[in-house]
Amino acid sequence: MTEPPDTDAEKQRRIEQDLMDAVLSSFEDTADERLKTVLRSLTTHLHAFIRDVRLTQREWDAAIAFLTEAGHITDDKRQEFILLSDVLGVSMLTIAVNNERSGNATEATVFGPFFTEGSPHAELGDDISGGARGKPCWVEGTVTDTAGNPLPGARLEVWEADEDGFYDVQYDDDRTAARAHLFTDERGWYGFWGLTPTPYPIPHDGPVGRLLESTGRSPMRASHLHFMVSAPGKRTLVTHIFVEGDPLLESDAVFGVKDSLVKRFEDQPASAPVPGGREIGEQGWTRTRFDIALPPDDQ
Repeated sequence: MTEPPDTDAEKQRRIEQDLMDAVLSSFEDTADERLKTVLRSLTTHLHAFIRDVRLTQREWDAAIAFLTEAGHITDDKRQEFILLSDVLGVSMLTIAVNNERSGNATEATVFGPFFTEGSPHAELGDDISGGARGKPCWVEGTVTDTAGNPLPGARLEVWEADEDGFYDVQYDDDRTAARAHLFTDERGWYGFWGLTPTPYPIPHDGPVGRLLESTGRSPMRASHLHFMVSAPGKRTLVTHIFVEGDPLLESDAVFGVKDSLVKRFEDQPASAPVPGGREIGEQGWTRTRFDIALPPDDQ
């Protein structure tokens, strides 16, 4: 019995499948098994995506131009590829995969593009604002393991934007402000003066900003304060705390909000005792508490 001739559609399908198979086969001699697994899966999904949307040559050219521009705008103070990962939810998914829930361990969220090495050291109770503008905020809490045992000497890196929505590295004068590192005391306690977080836009004057604009999405992030917390034998935590009542909690541009990280920042009356006896001006101040639990590093 004579088989019917292939249709043009079937021939096209085979051309596309044969190409993917050839690329997958090219990785067969990869010595690193993990690299081999990642490359084969990446290739499979990329080819499937192109076939699914029937990507046009013009769209491919636009994608290459987009990535090229993202590379050109990236420097030691701005990471456009992290922004792209953030707004596509890839950063948060990677965090979810690598920080599976572990009892009462504090939840992680996005790292963001504005962390810098070599932040100034602050003693407990110090003001980390470094002259940045904003309403003073007293932040305190404890760092423990998941069983509630205090972790003395745990290191906290903290950083945040000023009231105008800018981090120190976004200014041109090489200032260092609203960032520091400090260590918990023998009780696992920490406390410092920072700024009451305010909403701000992620940098949107580049290709990622145009992507958001073309999809009708806002570049605004919910108000937050960054933490990176580490202790020997414990998993390093990268997270934020967010301000209860912020209207942007449901539309954070990088999908970083988690309910457990939303904290009350309480306005303090003029009569309230001020930690450390600090002089507070007419602008007043707020306070919040953030207790942190770190799981073992082997989880």
